[in-house]
Amino acid sequence: MSQRDYYEKDYYGVLGVAKGASQADVSKAYRKLARELHPDARPGDTDAETRFKQVSEAYSVLSNPEKRQEYDRVRDLVGSGGFGGLGGQSAGGFGGGGPGGFGGNGRFGGAQNINVEDLLGGLFGSGSTFGGSGQTRQAGTSARRGRDLETQLRLSFADAMAGVTTTLRVAGRAPCSVCFGTGAKPGTPVETCPTCNGVGAVSNNQGLFGFSEPCPTCGGSGRIVPQPCEHCGGSGAEIRNRDIRARIPAGVRDGVRIRLPGKGEAGSYGGPPGDLYVNVGVEGHQLFGRRGDDLTLHVPVTFSEAALGTKVRIPTLDEPVTLKVPAGTESGRTLRVKGRGGHRSGGRRGDLLVTIDVAVPRKLTRTQRKLLEDYAATEDAAVRQHLDAALDVAAQEA
Repeated sequence: MSQRDYYEKDYYGVLGVAKGASQADVSKAYRKLARELHPDARPGDTDAETRFKQVSEAYSVLSNPEKRQEYDRVRDLVGSGGFGGLGGQSAGGFGGGGPGGFGGNGRFGGAQNINVEDLLGGLFGSGSTFGGSGQTRQAGTSARRGRDLETQLRLSFADAMAGVTTTLRVAGRAPCSVCFGTGAKPGTPVETCPTCNGVGAVSNNQGLFGFSEPCPTCGGSGRIVPQPCEHCGGSGAEIRNRDIRARIPAGVRDGVRIRLPGKGEAGSYGGPPGDLYVNVGVEGHQLFGRRGDDLTLHVPVTFSEAALGTKVRIPTLDEPVTLKVPAGTESGRTLRVKGRGGHRSGGRRGDLLVTIDVAVPRKLTRTQRKLLEDYAATEDAAVRQHLDAALDVAAQEA
């Protein structure tokens, strides 16, 4: 996208504020829209994601007084309808240099003689091609977003189920703790570069074409630091450990990646900080397993309990409950205890899925053996009737 495209966008309309809105009103409108349109709040909604990018783009300009002033200046100069066609000859558009228009050399025609590249350069930094020369401008340093950071967090099963507020220690680029990011020795000023007057770029006119290039005095920052901070050497940043408080939601699963907006490395030249991504690992539990939002538990019962039915006290994440095992329960049957599983979105809970394991005794006393033999004599062998029928068919076919 060329730089002039930015000026053809109505950033005030995108945020829903008037042109004369205060910075506080701009920030308030942005926060409201960002909460509504953020991809984390509306996952999978591509329209919302596009709108979120537009809102963020508008805010990046209107929240910066210098960028906002230049944006307003250019739009007032050329009109809110845009720059017109590149090949047109009419006034107000790009073309052969008619009154009020842009000439083929990239300058306004008539008496103004203003270089459009200089007008466009300060707002977005990177160059774009204008006119028929195919040349591009190289802008000075602009605000840069900080890098994203990653860290690992290991949680116990109980903490993962209940949710926890924890402290994360991360190392990365942060504002200098001595100069607080100014780059200047405490008590000394940061001065505007006298060569570029704080723009960060200087004009380099060659024949018909006007170019801008990074200021050789300040390196494109627009600032001069006469007495650099001794702690950071004038960079305004340092690598250090930071303790970040983070709330981990209840029911988090092993392998989940959580994004903490604005908790990454510090930005440069007024740019926003990056994000922090937390890779969560969850330890196993000696009793419980997980199946989505449900928990699983294996409960052994004796042969007689399975046959006659029983009541068993079992643990849950909260307090113990009594589970009724119906008479005639087979080994491997799963019983469901409602609302005793993991946390779901909206404050709901999953279920506890209890698998019954019938424990068959390996050794019997004489009394037990006699009782079972007496019971076996009364059993109905029809449980294997379907197998007997299959064997008969196989024998006949043979």
